[in-house]
Amino acid sequence: MEGKGSAPEEGPFAGISKGLREVRESATNDLKLIRSRASSFVSLADREISEFEFVKRIQPKITELRRTYSSAWEGWEGRSDKSTVKLDLSAIKKMFGEQMDGFGGANRSFTKIGWVAMENEDVNGRKEVESEPIQRIRARWKEIEQKNLSSEVFDTWKGSEIVEKFKLSLRSLYKEPHESKKLPPLDLQELVTYLVRQSGPFLDQLGVRRELCDKMVEAVCTWHKNQAIQPSLAPVETSSLVENNNTSDDLDLRIGSIISRSSLMNNSRKLKWLNSKRHMAIVTTASLPWMTGTAVNPLFRAAYLAKVTQQDVTLLVPWLSKPDQELVYPNNITFSSPEEQQGYIRNWLQERLGFEADFKISFYPAKFSKERRSIIPAGDTSQFIPSKEADIAILEEPEHLNWYHHGKRWTDKFNHVIGVVHTNYLEYIKREKNGALQAFLVKHINNWVTRVYCHKVLRLSAATQNLPKSVICNVHGVNPKFLRVGEKIASERQDGNWAFSKGAYFLGKMVWAKGYRELIDLLAKHKNELQGFGIDVYGNGEDSNEVQSTANKLDLNINFFQGRDHADDSLHSYKVFVNPSVSDVLCTATAEALAMGKFVICADHPSNDFFKQFPNCLMYKTSDEFVSRVKEAMTSEPQPLTPEQIHHLSWEAATQRFMQYSELDKVLNSRNRGKMGIKRDLISVPTMSEVVDGGLAFMHYCLTGNEMLRLATGAIPGTRDYDKQHCEDLHLLPPQKYKFPDDWVF
Repeated sequence: MEGKGSAPEEGPFAGISKGLREVRESATNDLKLIRSRASSFVSLADREISEFEFVKRIQPKITELRRTYSSAWEGWEGRSDKSTVKLDLSAIKKMFGEQMDGFGGANRSFTKIGWVAMENEDVNGRKEVESEPIQRIRARWKEIEQKNLSSEVFDTWKGSEIVEKFKLSLRSLYKEPHESKKLPPLDLQELVTYLVRQSGPFLDQLGVRRELCDKMVEAVCTWHKNQAIQPSLAPVETSSLVENNNTSDDLDLRIGSIISRSSLMNNSRKLKWLNSKRHMAIVTTASLPWMTGTAVNPLFRAAYLAKVTQQDVTLLVPWLSKPDQELVYPNNITFSSPEEQQGYIRNWLQERLGFEADFKISFYPAKFSKERRSIIPAGDTSQFIPSKEADIAILEEPEHLNWYHHGKRWTDKFNHVIGVVHTNYLEYIKREKNGALQAFLVKHINNWVTRVYCHKVLRLSAATQNLPKSVICNVHGVNPKFLRVGEKIASERQDGNWAFSKGAYFLGKMVWAKGYRELIDLLAKHKNELQGFGIDVYGNGEDSNEVQSTANKLDLNINFFQGRDHADDSLHSYKVFVNPSVSDVLCTATAEALAMGKFVICADHPSNDFFKQFPNCLMYKTSDEFVSRVKEAMTSEPQPLTPEQIHHLSWEAATQRFMQYSELDKVLNSRNRGKMGIKRDLISVPTMSEVVDGGLAFMHYCLTGNEMLRLATGAIPGTRDYDKQHCEDLHLLPPQKYKFPDDWVF
């Protein structure tokens, strides 16, 4: 026990004692650190405060005051009866006399302030001591607050450098609108009313009737109106909901006005087209010399829109590097520069038009996908239309253009975005391995991108999937050259100098999905019924060898030829065009054959609905009907087209339909409504659907920015940005990678 007493650190409380010492030492060190930091902060505050003009003026007098009254404070500390001590503060009055005049006489309270204790009673009857100076200061401060007078002290603070910098920083975050009229903020009732109105579609899904929603809105508006006109609650400026009986319209106007003044909606570029030409940018996924619908039809659309509307038009087509050109363009045609390819395109178009095409052709970088057999944009395609020309965008194949689009949202950059659906991708995908699953995913992706990137979508026929914001209308015309061929043949037939010397033919890219599978199956099934019937097939493609070998094995009467232009003279003398394809959206070759005055045998399918109005179009629903249609066409003569039928096939009529169904005519005429008309468009209230679209667009941007996710969904490696070869070919600056789009609007 004695041993343990001589060494207490080894006793049972040694650990606790040691712990207490460590805690005490740690607390002491923390307190020292806090004191040092506090001293540093006070020194910094003194330096900052000393920069104010008011402090600079009174600082010498404060120093003098400290010296004058140092002895008085020491004597006061030594007194036992401090309650009767009076301190003459006339020197303080003299010092602050000039500085504090702005307080409206507040300096008078400094005259002979007596430090005499006053006794007051609190609510419980207990006495508490409050000195007279405290009472006077408190009373004087209340007087200053009531008068709300400004002083030189606050004027000095207002003009200080710190305040000015703070104000400039606020201005950089929010720009004051041109109209400075203040609007009262939205209250809770208005927000609830607007939320109920915009949630109508959602409430419909829950089984809530629209009449009930309207009654809820009316009840809230009426209650709000009654509350607002009560004298006790009426503000200085009454709400617009009270000024007009139509509370619903006033609420729209209020919310629209507030939104239009915000920085997100204050977009002055929508007003710049009032006194100038509008600009249309047509963006497509293919280009000549690749003879596909997305290369030919947008080219004619650009020419006729520029002619009909008299507006500026730009056709934006993909530029492929030399290795990709060799894979895509037929007959080993390649181009060393965009200017060379542009010359080829213009010459081809001029040979077929009867007028001078007045539009611009530009290029965007792209790559060719062998697996998808299509061209994929590289980088942000929208950036290749200058912002000053970003007015109206026409996206040919909007789903294709935006599968991997990683850049500015089209509907944010352009005032009106129109999508034209050319291809039935779901039908092609279903024919591939795991086609059902792939088609399911692609269907929802197509819905996603067309919804968030287009204002209006045009589907050429009902063969395509039902997309958001879409209508069905054929907005494609026929190459004028085919119409001239048809007129020539009709004229010669009237004179008795023309007769079709050849029978049936089929023309199209030689891939199974283009109708070759259906054609071989029909001919093989009815080989006996169609004895003596032969057909010539023109086409090139990836499945050429397999198609020809299959036909030879079945011993079918099919003659294969290299692909050629449908306007070639050697094809004019055929009388019957057979097209059993059901994968097309609207077959251009079918329209061209009708324009040349031929019979067309095609399936009774939504893709061919537009052609039902022409008597020379012979449709079948079953394979037996196909046989009868073939025999009918081979034993009779087609009827000449009427002027009305010719007009329906023309690009003039197609352009008129395009302007009507895309609402382009309304957009172009909006500039004639004056400034007020445009302004109404600007302050339109965003719907719940538009808010959701903004979120979906942001999500799509984030997902397409992930390279691993792009590759997993089939994107071409390196298409998030264009590469070095594109920079050299198109004279582009290196891309700014991973840069979030400026002025993105959610």
